[in-house]
Amino acid sequence: MKEIKKVIVTGGAGFIGSHAVVELVQAGYEPVIVDNFENSFPIIVDGIQQILGDPVKIYKVDCRDSKGLQNVFDKEKNIYGVIHFAANKAVGESVADPLKYYDNNLQSLVTLLRVMKANNVLRLVFSSSCTVYGSPDSLPVNESLERKRPASPYGNTKRVSEELIEDFVASYPEFQAISLRYFNPIGAHRTSLIGELPIGVPNNLVPFITQTAAGLRNELTVFGKDYDTEDGTCIRDYIHVVDLAKAHVKALDAFLNVDFKGKNEIFNLGTGKGNSVLEVIKTFEKISGLKLKYRLGDRRPGDVPKIYGEVTKSSNILKWKSELTLEDSMRDAWNWQQYLGKINFKP
Repeated sequence: MKEIKKVIVTGGAGFIGSHAVVELVQAGYEPVIVDNFENSFPIIVDGIQQILGDPVKIYKVDCRDSKGLQNVFDKEKNIYGVIHFAANKAVGESVADPLKYYDNNLQSLVTLLRVMKANNVLRLVFSSSCTVYGSPDSLPVNESLERKRPASPYGNTKRVSEELIEDFVASYPEFQAISLRYFNPIGAHRTSLIGELPIGVPNNLVPFITQTAAGLRNELTVFGKDYDTEDGTCIRDYIHVVDLAKAHVKALDAFLNVDFKGKNEIFNLGTGKGNSVLEVIKTFEKISGLKLKYRLGDRRPGDVPKIYGEVTKSSNILKWKSELTLEDSMRDAWNWQQYLGKINFKP
């Protein structure tokens, strides 16, 4: 009988974390959610449990609270590892309020690593970001490129976090870490029971598209129309959140098969190709049959013109690759938005 491995999932009620929890259970792991619910809602927990048909353990704890975290580790014995999602993640907000981002994103990681060390929990999967590449000189970006100063404080917290983990691992050679550099996660679970749920005005493109289509926003502003791209709008590597979630399972599996001790191993998670903002809008219009109301506006501080990733390393070592398309992502995101309207949910 296969041993069920227990995994702490910080930020497990968030967008990516909730999808990862579902995939972990379905892959035979036992996730335990730790979330302060600052940027998440109980409806997501309900959705997780509806999909799985069983309750999931949840602790309402802020990762900066060392006593609260220690209490979780005291109660949950034999922890195999931790997936650390918990962080603030809006580029624009980080530019306006950088101290919030440095305080939350860095202090939560420091506290978590201290508690992990005190409890001899030796495996970490860290939620990083392609923002650590800054504005890249060449495309696609691969993991061998040096980190550059990102264009936003949010991105810089991810760069510093990777460096912090590397310093920690160097001092604690039994520890092993994997940092997953996400590109742009979009979409929702095919059941429409969990998905992206921003508080207030969305900072990300796809929920703004779906909320505009649903009549919750008057129009969408496309930030920048004069970039050096084919249609003048930013290019990103958009990846379905379910594909992204499955990569975290593969990362945990990899600890069994590859020796990462004394390392913080870096992996890109993307599709390996880029789409412009206008391409995303046109794809949404195609799958929904709706005409979206949008306008071309000025550039937004913190945005890089174009970025997409080389994903060969993830394929070779993690045995992972994205499978779902941009059309799949937009369909699932729209179905999620329509479900929220049907149940009359207002964040």
